[in-house]
Amino acid sequence: MAATRTIELRTEIPGPRSRRIGERKEAVVAEPLGLYLPVVIDHGRGATVTDVDGNTFLDFTGGVGCLNVGHAHPRVVAAVQEQAARFLHTDFTIVPYEVYVEYAERLTGLAPFAGATKAAFFNSGAEAVENALKFARGYTGRPAVIGFEGAFHGRTLLALSLTSKTHPYKAGLGPFAPEVYRVPFPNAYRGIGVRDALQALERALSTQVAAETVAAIVVEPVQGEGGFLPAPREFLQGLRGICDREGILLVVDEVQTGFGRTGRMFAVEHAGVEPDLLTLAKSIAAGLPLSAVVGKAEIMDALWDGAVGGTYVGNPVALAAAAAVLDVFEDEGLVERARRIGETIQARMLAWQERFEPIGDVRGLGAMLAVEYVEDRETKEPAPRLASRVAEEAARRGLLLLKAGVYSNCNRVLCPLVISDAELEEALDVWEEALEAALA
Repeated sequence: MAATRTIELRTEIPGPRSRRIGERKEAVVAEPLGLYLPVVIDHGRGATVTDVDGNTFLDFTGGVGCLNVGHAHPRVVAAVQEQAARFLHTDFTIVPYEVYVEYAERLTGLAPFAGATKAAFFNSGAEAVENALKFARGYTGRPAVIGFEGAFHGRTLLALSLTSKTHPYKAGLGPFAPEVYRVPFPNAYRGIGVRDALQALERALSTQVAAETVAAIVVEPVQGEGGFLPAPREFLQGLRGICDREGILLVVDEVQTGFGRTGRMFAVEHAGVEPDLLTLAKSIAAGLPLSAVVGKAEIMDALWDGAVGGTYVGNPVALAAAAAVLDVFEDEGLVERARRIGETIQARMLAWQERFEPIGDVRGLGAMLAVEYVEDRETKEPAPRLASRVAEEAARRGLLLLKAGVYSNCNRVLCPLVISDAELEEALDVWEEALEAALA
């Protein structure tokens, strides 16, 4: 490995202060909020995190995809500080503020819709999904919703009903929302082709739910928690065709894929497909709680006054951050940067696949990439323990790395798009060392 330029490890990982805070957490924080990585942040800058023990890590977690512009980007911090000094909250529908309107103008101008477009803002990705389905049901007058195996759409009731991973998200937490149906998602590595998935959807409309009762089909253009599975262009085009034929709305969940992650501002643009509704969150405001539903104006206007909203939705500080995020994207060319980052990472991953037998698949889009580990390349039996070991070995060496996949057998990339070339190479070197150690 090349001489370390950014990572600086001063203690064992986790360090003594991180361990002490972790022990305090056990006494007062609810048990389900377990810690994936046992390092406690002191500050972050760009693509780095420094913990309370003075150890500096390269961050491939990006706040689970919230930090495409990096930690504490100066322009975002300045925008937040300026807005916070003016006012923190009123509730937009009680005492409105201009930043809400300004950001809606900018976002609807960017979103991949040909005609009149409107937006509404919320707090989280799950809220965006729940409200998108309110718009869809209100517009169509239909109750049913179709989602996909391997999907993740959030942890509130309707979003969790659509989410398709039993452990840890769903087991024991039902009953779930009614009129939610699930069909296979294309996965070439696991033998599910585009034609198979579309035929399964057509079959579901005959055997599970009548098309004329379906309000929406909800799809991620790249499944996130499902293992970074890109939806093939032909699949998204096929969905668009079925929706048009049956009067069903196509809701595209870009909570994780949006804001440049895949090398386009919105991942659905790769397929040349226009959605009816788009849900956004995560990197929209550099980690502040903000989400959006953007869609065709006639759909967004279909509900009555008061049908959507909430005390905190469209917070002015978060909206100021979101406007600064767009400024950073425009001025620093982060969409193009995502493409270049993706090319670099994919080349290294493919080289690892040739070298390391347990890497069964390399996949993704732009800078949204993952490797899938298997016990055997013939049987493709998932190897979740290996994904955990690689993440642990990486953390010990100064790289923060997440898992993903229905079987938790993938490691995924969600690094800030502001990462430098040197930092990127250093991080990939550490990942390779972690692979070597985990497989030793």
